[in-house]
Amino acid sequence: MTVRTLIVEADGGSRGNPGPAGYGALVRDGDTGEVLAERAGFLGVATNNVAEYRGLIAGLRAARGIDPDAALDVRLDSRLIVEQMTGRWKIKHPDMRALASVAREIAKGTRVTFAWQPRSDNADADALANEAMDTEALSIRRGHDADGRDEEDDRGLF
Repeated sequence: MTVRTLIVEADGGSRGNPGPAGYGALVRDGDTGEVLAERAGFLGVATNNVAEYRGLIAGLRAARGIDPDAALDVRLDSRLIVEQMTGRWKIKHPDMRALASVAREIAKGTRVTFAWQPRSDNADADALANEAMDTEALSIRRGHDADGRDEEDDRGLF
């Protein structure tokens, strides 16, 4: 039996650090490259690293909502998040540890790989993060499960 692979592309940004921040994530079919889901949201004032983690969390949730048994190929332009999630770098800041813990919990039970990609290859997730910052929309959802069943309210954590 072949395991389906989903590609998660995630990004976050803040205009100032900290400053107005947002995240974006999308899920692609690993075979066709078709975009299956898009998620984005405005965070208010936050750091870039918090926004990056929130993008990762949104992407993981969307992917698990599409196929909880799929392998996940996660691609980010944040070397910090990639190195922390793979365990190669320690997570020193308590807020970052909490966010990483949420991401790990969502990914538990599936094969997940994390890879850094250049910003130019992460343009779609970046565009979603910028859309969230530009519109200040708390939740942008397109594609699979756009009614919100794959999302948990974790705003109180961050």
